[in-house]
Amino acid sequence: MFRFLKRFHERAGLPPGAIVHIGERKVEKVRITVIDYGEDRFEERVVDRVEECFPYKDRPTTTWINVDGVHDVSVVEKIGACYGIHPIVLEDVVNTIDRPKMLDFGGYLFISLKMLYFEDGNPGVKVEQVSLVLGPSFVISFQEDGGDVFDPVRERIRSGAERIRRSGADYLAYSLIDAVVDGYFVVFEWLGDRIEEIQERLVAAPTAESVQGFHQLKRELIELRRAVWPLRDVISNLERNETPLVRPETAPFLRNVYGHTIEIIETIESFRDLVAGMMDLYLSSLSMKLNEVMKVLTIIATIFIPLTFIVGIYGMNFRHMPELGWRYGYPAVMLAILGIAVAMLAYFRRKKWL
Repeated sequence: MFRFLKRFHERAGLPPGAIVHIGERKVEKVRITVIDYGEDRFEERVVDRVEECFPYKDRPTTTWINVDGVHDVSVVEKIGACYGIHPIVLEDVVNTIDRPKMLDFGGYLFISLKMLYFEDGNPGVKVEQVSLVLGPSFVISFQEDGGDVFDPVRERIRSGAERIRRSGADYLAYSLIDAVVDGYFVVFEWLGDRIEEIQERLVAAPTAESVQGFHQLKRELIELRRAVWPLRDVISNLERNETPLVRPETAPFLRNVYGHTIEIIETIESFRDLVAGMMDLYLSSLSMKLNEVMKVLTIIATIFIPLTFIVGIYGMNFRHMPELGWRYGYPAVMLAILGIAVAMLAYFRRKKWL
């Protein structure tokens, strides 16, 4: 969380609506794809210049413009100028450390949310901001990187799936939000397996590496909670907002996504409770192992107490000790020592102390 706070100084002192990219540059070149479709029409293309997107604004079909890379502020500004997007929205688009939100500007809705995914070759969960602008017949999505979880949505559009092809831009926006939320379940399933693995290691062999593991997990959960928790209010506002941009037919689907969001939040809270209890589990495991060691040492010391007493008696160099002159004195003492040790071991085993 502190690394997010450290970046707020980058926009300190700037006027409202100043479009300055805040975050990491994750792609070298901005890539823009356009999907335009209707019940009987489909077009998909990658455009070389942002101006090629402008003719789609007034078409009666549904248009999805996806922009991979928000570091190039000029591209964002040109799209905003064409589609009449407020500078405050454009500022939030390029500010990739902002929290999820939903804003209603009358002619369009702005929705920002966090997408969770795994990056090849790097452990842990990556968080990427996705911004959606929902208009009467278009959806514009802005992403930090090229990879996303929207391929199933693209395939449904390409295959001519009946509902999405005959539905409008609001259903497309719902489908994109639903794909992001579905991706959360994959991430949290992996986190659940990781928590179980760390718990087993803490019980079996608590080490410093295990402690570092659950501290790292705790930091990741804090970051994920920050990314997911506000989404509940975003979808709730989107569902309840009385705007003509979201048709009544789409509202039940948004309620379903809202239920999934609540389930994800409850999972996060459960994981946080489990991780918070890992320190107690770690200390309990160490205490149990220490108790086992102390028990063994105590048993050994208890066995040697009477044996030390016996050898201590015969270690006193008194002149008049009758046993010292007895021919079988030494073997008798050794047998007594062995018998006492065996008898005590048998007693401890019977009491289940061994």
